[in-house]
Amino acid sequence: MNLAVIPARGGSKRLPRKNLRCFAGQPIITWSIKAAFESGLFDQVIVSTDSAEIAAVARDAGAEVPFERPADLSDDHCGTLEVMTHAARWSADHDLAPEAVCCIYATAPFVGAAALAHARIELDSGWDYVFAAAPFAPSVHRSFIRLGTGGMKPLFPEHQLSRSQDLPPVFHDAGQFYWGRLEAWVEARPIFGERTTFIELPPDQVQDIDTPEDWLMAERLFEKIAKARR
Repeated sequence: MNLAVIPARGGSKRLPRKNLRCFAGQPIITWSIKAAFESGLFDQVIVSTDSAEIAAVARDAGAEVPFERPADLSDDHCGTLEVMTHAARWSADHDLAPEAVCCIYATAPFVGAAALAHARIELDSGWDYVFAAAPFAPSVHRSFIRLGTGGMKPLFPEHQLSRSQDLPPVFHDAGQFYWGRLEAWVEARPIFGERTTFIELPPDQVQDIDTPEDWLMAERLFEKIAKARR
């Protein structure tokens, strides 16, 4: 059995009502719910939320909201691992006993069935977790910071003269989903570690959505991808 859990708390400071904000014509959380169902991978899709409004939208989209997320797991400081551990323990306590549990972010309109399926296969290789990542476009080995004087300082001075083709690729979390074994979530094992691997997504299918500018860029990218698939 595979279980999908979509964390979606009611509060959001940078983008108010972020999980319910209209994205490409519908509340953004519905795209994650649709992706979960359309993948055909999950026996159950649930939403973990502290918001009655989010719960209503989730149910209208076909997801289940079998519990209310506790207040201590709904503030700005609570991370994904704590929320998913709560949901995994709830599933174990209610005799669902899923073999694998996938956290799908509520603001992940680009998550696709192929990526979810690929990562699920990788999980069977013995990993605790598998998630999606994308390569940084410019190499981070050439990155630098601005000093208080106004000057700059390379973060990796040893690579300033290296050829681009000689620099190793560096990846970042795509912010879409995390597959995990039930026992890994229940035991709150760290998501990022040696027991975790990732599948690679192309950079043009990944967009963080943390600011109004991010949102506009994501909608443009979503429209571009949708047109390409027609």
